[in-house]
Amino acid sequence: MKKYLILFSFAFAFGNAQNQRFSYVYQFVPDSTNQADIKSEMMILEVLPKFSKFYSEDVFKSDSIMNAYMEKELRTTGSINIKSDMRKGTFRHVVIKETPNYNTFLFTRIGQTELKVSDGRKMIWNIQSEKQIFGEFNTQKATTEFAGRKWTAWFTTEIPIQDGPYKFHGLPGLIVKLEDQTKSHVFELKGVKNLTATEIKNMDPNKNFIFNFREHLEMDQLKFKKFFLDNRNDPNKSIRISMNQSETKMFDKDGKPIETSQFLRDREKQQKEKLAKDNNFIELDLLK
Repeated sequence: MKKYLILFSFAFAFGNAQNQRFSYVYQFVPDSTNQADIKSEMMILEVLPKFSKFYSEDVFKSDSIMNAYMEKELRTTGSINIKSDMRKGTFRHVVIKETPNYNTFLFTRIGQTELKVSDGRKMIWNIQSEKQIFGEFNTQKATTEFAGRKWTAWFTTEIPIQDGPYKFHGLPGLIVKLEDQTKSHVFELKGVKNLTATEIKNMDPNKNFIFNFREHLEMDQLKFKKFFLDNRNDPNKSIRISMNQSETKMFDKDGKPIETSQFLRDREKQQKEKLAKDNNFIELDLLK
């Protein structure tokens, strides 16, 4: 996999394990039939006393720039023209873990629907004797099975936080490296820094960049799986519901009006072609 030559300062306050920001490189293979196509994304895990928040730094920066652009366009022209190359990053979700019980929630969006999904599945870890040094940290090996995959984690008790990337938690120290058995999904810690007082004050577990998740559909993991599969099998489902609730005019890429039925047919074809190559989810059991 691609090597990252990024220099980070591993300044860690041992007496205060919270109010920290951990940076991870996430490398993943979206299409199981094309193992050579490896994507990379910078991820952030922010740990505060009452909750932690895991999200894509690439998406955060991209959406922040796009939001400022949209506001400027609306002020100056009265309309919004979003450029297709403005949106960066593919991990468009936020994972919140509420402490001390680590109640876990996935904030995401499918079609036009914003979701808050509670995940009550427990992680049962098998801590092993094998140890290894990653960067500046002494780590120990642990394994688990979660969401249809077998996982190996390397954690360090030098950072006494029972947290890690994505939904993973419950070890006696921060997860420094995490990978599934097929190495399709790999997270590796690359940086640690203290959060500033201003950053802590402005932290909101319900705010996801330009989308405000205070208004969302809540469901558990079982209902989410059904919702996910329904929309994967019918990628126009949510957009049809949205269109039925408002008068919407459709235009092609040249700005010419297009019939709604034609728009939906073209969109369904494009989405199904795209989804066929997006088949190697971190939660593989969503497809089973």
